[in-house]
Amino acid sequence: MEENEKITKYLNAIYQNIRTAIQSIEDIIPKAESEKLKSELSTEQDEYNCLAKECEAFAKAEKIEGLKDNNFIEKARLWTSINMSTMMDNSSRKIAELMLFGTFMGIVTCVKDRSDHKNVSKELDELIEKLLHFERKNIDKLLPYLEETP
Repeated sequence: MEENEKITKYLNAIYQNIRTAIQSIEDIIPKAESEKLKSELSTEQDEYNCLAKECEAFAKAEKIEGLKDNNFIEKARLWTSINMSTMMDNSSRKIAELMLFGTFMGIVTCVKDRSDHKNVSKELDELIEKLLHFERKNIDKLLPYLEETP
């Protein structure tokens, strides 16, 4: 595989991970009743948007075309999953649980992507480390919501 293709594939993996988080938050914020939780999720969304912009800037600087968001089917699956999961229970505890599952999946994806794309791009390695660090912090911020009684 050509070097540019490897970089594009790695960048798209990171970008799609970030876009999944952004969409999840967009879909789940309206379900939240707690203003405190909404504020936390909004703050997370802002940071994910900043990371997405870093991906877009990297693509532009490297003249990479074809930065791909998640496809319609993935977006629909995510929306359906969130709506089904919160239909009977939209407590802060349930929403935090869903967000934690998503965050854990984001971390797993980062670790796998980093491993699958060793020695492809130092800049993208730094970006994925930034994403990993951010997601680990999010776990610490969301865990206390699990202790709330429904």
